[in-house]
Amino acid sequence: MHAHDPQRLGFPVKVLARPDLKSNDSRRWKNAPHLKVSLEYLDAILDHCAARGIRMYRMSSDLAPYATHPDMPQFHGMVEDSAGELAAIGAKAERLDVRLSFHPPQFILLNTPDEAVLEKSVNDLASSARILDLMGLGPEAVIVIHVGGTYGDREASRARWAATWDRLPEPVRRRLVLENDDIRFSATDTLWIHERTGVPLVFDHQHWWCLHEPEEELVSAFAACLATWPDGVRPKMHFSSPRTETRMLERKDRKTGKPKLVPAPPIWTGHADYVQPFEFIRFLRDAEGLVFDVMIEAKQKDLALERLRADLARYAPDVAARFGVEGASEAAE
Repeated sequence: MHAHDPQRLGFPVKVLARPDLKSNDSRRWKNAPHLKVSLEYLDAILDHCAARGIRMYRMSSDLAPYATHPDMPQFHGMVEDSAGELAAIGAKAERLDVRLSFHPPQFILLNTPDEAVLEKSVNDLASSARILDLMGLGPEAVIVIHVGGTYGDREASRARWAATWDRLPEPVRRRLVLENDDIRFSATDTLWIHERTGVPLVFDHQHWWCLHEPEEELVSAFAACLATWPDGVRPKMHFSSPRTETRMLERKDRKTGKPKLVPAPPIWTGHADYVQPFEFIRFLRDAEGLVFDVMIEAKQKDLALERLRADLARYAPDVAARFGVEGASEAAE
C-alpha cells in the first residue's frame, strides 16, 4: 500500500449487518472444530467486505479453536494441516486489498511474573503469527496486544515486558504491535518500551483520553506512536467513542433483600455503539498530514463503520476523501 492510497476503516470480528456470517468455528471440542471451517467463514466475510468497500478486518482470535490447548494435543496440528487453505485465503485478502489483523484476548500476558502463563501466552502468539505467515501476508498484518498487568509495581512490570521481548520467537517479534490502554499503561509507557525493543505502537484514541501523562499532548503523542512503525508499513490506530448513557446496575434492596436495578453514571472506558462523528472529524483534521488506517472499536462494529462513512460524507467531505468515501449519497437519514 502506498502513502497516497486512501486510508482504511476497519472493524473487528462480528459482521452485524449479516448475522448469517460466522466469524469462527465456535463448536465445542467434542465436535472437533477446525481452522479449515473458520477459513470458510472468513472467505465469506472477505466477500462481504469487498462488496461493501471495507478494506480492513480484525479476525477472530479463536480462528484456530483449541490449537494451543495444552490438554488437547489432537488440535495442535490444525494450523500446519491448513497451510493450503491459509495460503488461498491470504492471497484472496491481498487481491481484495483487505488488511487483516489479530487482537488476542487480555489473558495474553508478556509481563506476567508467572512463567507458566508466559509460556502459554508465547505459544498462543506463535500460533497466530504462524497463521499470518502461512497466509503469506505482509508486515501490515499485525498482532495487537496490551502491556498487561501492573502486579503492584508499574515500572517493574513495564520493564519485564521489555525484557521478555528477546525471548519471543522471531515470527512473533515481526508481527507484534503494542497498544496503550485505558487504566494501566499510557502512550508514554508504550513509547518507553518501544525505545528498548523497537516494537511498533498502536495508538488508541479513547484510551489516551482515559489515561495519559499530564505533559502529554494528543497529536504529538499520536505522531510519536506512528513514527515507531517501519518504513513502508502503514501504521494503524484504534478509535471509539465513550458510552454516555446511564448504566443500570443490580443492587440488593436494603429493606427487602431482593435485587433491584439502580441507575449509575457511565464509565468512560466503555465503548459506545457508534462513533461520535464530530469527535472523529476533529481528530482527523488535527492529525492532518499523518497517514494511518483506523480500526473502529464501536460496539456496533461494521454498522458503526458504515454509519461513520455516511456521516463523513455529510459533515466533512475533506475527511471523507482521505478514506475514499465519495459524495453525500451514503449519508444516513
